[in-house]
Amino acid sequence: MDIISSLSPYLLIGLFFLGATAFTLSTISGGGGALMQIPILNFLIGTSQTAPVINLGTFISRPSRIIIFWKHIVWKVFWYYVPSAMIGAVLAAWLFAEVKIYWVQIIVGLFLVSTFFQYRFGKKERSFEVKLWYFVPLGFFISVIGTLTGGMGPILNPFLLNAGIDKESLVGTKSAQSFFLGIAQIGSYTFFGLLTDELWVYGIAMGLGAIVGNLIGKWLLQRMSKLAFRKWVIAIMVISGLVLIVKAISEII
Repeated sequence: MDIISSLSPYLLIGLFFLGATAFTLSTISGGGGALMQIPILNFLIGTSQTAPVINLGTFISRPSRIIIFWKHIVWKVFWYYVPSAMIGAVLAAWLFAEVKIYWVQIIVGLFLVSTFFQYRFGKKERSFEVKLWYFVPLGFFISVIGTLTGGMGPILNPFLLNAGIDKESLVGTKSAQSFFLGIAQIGSYTFFGLLTDELWVYGIAMGLGAIVGNLIGKWLLQRMSKLAFRKWVIAIMVISGLVLIVKAISEII
């Protein structure tokens, strides 16, 4: 209780509404909510604390999203993705304070921006072939970068779309994958001393807001066409790519 009373209630309320807004958007666009929060959280709590808080808030919200989208989860993709992703999360948490990934962020950002042209802004359903085994290295790579930065969900979207996974199936499958990835991330952050009491409170406030956002997003998603969903996914991928590029360049400078 002492730690809660010492924190600004306005900041906690702001984090709650940030989580609600970001995860409403994340649900209707297949991800990107965490990445969208990075610039705001960098300003509010500092860059060194952003990744643990985002990943904690996201982890808290995942059970609600899994329950909401349970019947849509594509389990065969889940089993290819999750084991390597959990290994990557532990490795990244161990390297958290030592590794700089500016150029990787720029490359990933350019790839995400290019999806606008790959999919012709949603008019094209698939842009390249994806096989199930691709999700093994993808799980490792995405979890490493996501654990270090706080959000890399959008980079998985082109691969899921090209595997024929859309709308509720895409959101549900990513949620199940992210929950088990989150176990490795939060466990590793805690083990290596990266989550203080203050950051736990921040993450919980954001996570509670994210649960509300999941429910609102589910209601909106049911009313969207597949074409509208793909357009939202591509728009968020492009914006996320630009965020990553700007973030990386600002850190290099």
